[in-house]
Amino acid sequence: MIFERQDGVPEFSCDEYAPKKSRYCVLIPIINEGDRIKNELLRAKNAGVHELCDIIICDGGSKDGCTEESLLRSLGVNTLLTKQDKGKQGAQLRMGFWWAERRGYDGFITIDGNNKDSIEDIPRFIEKLEIGFDFVQGSRFIKGGRAINTPITRLVSVRLIHAPVISLTARKRFTDTTNAYRAYSRKYITHPQLQIYRDVFQTYELLAYLSVRATRLGLRACEIPVTRAYPKNEKTPTKISPFKGNAQLMKILFKNLFGAYNPK
Repeated sequence: MIFERQDGVPEFSCDEYAPKKSRYCVLIPIINEGDRIKNELLRAKNAGVHELCDIIICDGGSKDGCTEESLLRSLGVNTLLTKQDKGKQGAQLRMGFWWAERRGYDGFITIDGNNKDSIEDIPRFIEKLEIGFDFVQGSRFIKGGRAINTPITRLVSVRLIHAPVISLTARKRFTDTTNAYRAYSRKYITHPQLQIYRDVFQTYELLAYLSVRATRLGLRACEIPVTRAYPKNEKTPTKISPFKGNAQLMKILFKNLFGAYNPK
């Protein structure tokens, strides 16, 4: 099925492999993740994640075979959404949230598809949603969390720049603010003063905005411990280029600080 482009939502195709089975879904934005997403989904299946929540792949247009239907079905994926439009991670997430919201989920968990995060910890996010939290940030830097092989440049930028600025903007302390491993309540995503379906959110703007808006709207937010492990002696799996990408992140960070993404 093809969903045509509309205001704030890119054009995309939808392949449903199973009906809605849970109150919660996991949205995984990917593009050409190869064996990384296969291994992540295998870990999720072994941990029974697909029995707790529906796994939705939000693909940006992969060409490496990682979204082959028989593979995804065998690994417990519920639905594949494939963006047919411009934009990167922000557009993929808007596509995913829009579709999942209309499917009637009560909560939405997001996680990168590069096999760095402890997907086995998804039950912890569900527990927080169940007791009324609206935004749950996964953190490797709080008690119980684990940061494994984190590149020093990432460690310094998150701890000394990104987290302090996001915390200042949100008026609440957060410690791992570039981490996309999070959960959001339906109350938050559908809040009339949030309005995520806007084309300004093309790359990493949406993650920054969602980090701070919940507490500014008086909603409940918390952090929970997770593990983020970078591969040892291998190239860092990331879509962020060292110079242009990080400069873009800093620009987004400070635009967010001054309210550039708030609804007009």
